[in-house]
Amino acid sequence: MLTAERRQFILEILRRDKKVLSSELSGVLKVSEDTIRRDLRELAESGLLQRVHGGALMAAPVTASYTERQMQAPQEKEAIARAAAQLIRPGQVAILDGGTTTLQVARQLPLDLVATIVTNSPPIAIALAEHPHIEVMMLGGQLYKKALVNIGAATIEALGMIRADLCLLGVCSLHPEIGISVQNLDEAYIKRAMIARSAEVVGLATAAKLDTAATYVVGSIQALTYLVTAPTVTTAQLTAYQNLGVTLIRHD
Repeated sequence: MLTAERRQFILEILRRDKKVLSSELSGVLKVSEDTIRRDLRELAESGLLQRVHGGALMAAPVTASYTERQMQAPQEKEAIARAAAQLIRPGQVAILDGGTTTLQVARQLPLDLVATIVTNSPPIAIALAEHPHIEVMMLGGQLYKKALVNIGAATIEALGMIRADLCLLGVCSLHPEIGISVQNLDEAYIKRAMIARSAEVVGLATAAKLDTAATYVVGSIQALTYLVTAPTVTTAQLTAYQNLGVTLIRHD
């Protein structure tokens, strides 16, 4: 089998099983584990998978610009946002993480809702600026232009002064074994701080984010109280998350 054929075979197995093991691939393809590791390294460098100890997982979707991400899976994000918005109760303090799905949550909040929203996202703050009953607390810091969120030591310090009832977390990657992961280290620190300062945590994940992994780990799946995902995601796809104690929410 040619190298290109072998690597295509690896990707097909990965798409089917959501993970591959070097030892198993070595036996099936009748090549050394060194050869398989080299294949996985090359595929990872091309962004086609995420290497982990002993094998590889599906890679997180390639991070596009904020404007481009707003156009990706709009119906999924709107359905997720409608379900997630119902979790914010009157009188609560809720942290809204940055992201295009959490922006949709802000737009779905009822006009009669009285609550305090804490966010590091300028677009979310602007979306809520004219809401009649929501107080907006903007977390400062350095603007990460690609994601349009504030990050850094100032953001984490401000979070340290807050005790939130709920955190709605934008998810880059979610995997039962790896947990919550992202592609930017500073964002990982911010999301960790948000989780630590919240009584309950809601993960918002489109279908493309499930069963994938990125470079920087935020925390385990058990950090989530709820996982809100698209109605198109099957029950079988969510079994592993449910077995870890996460409450699943899917609304049309």
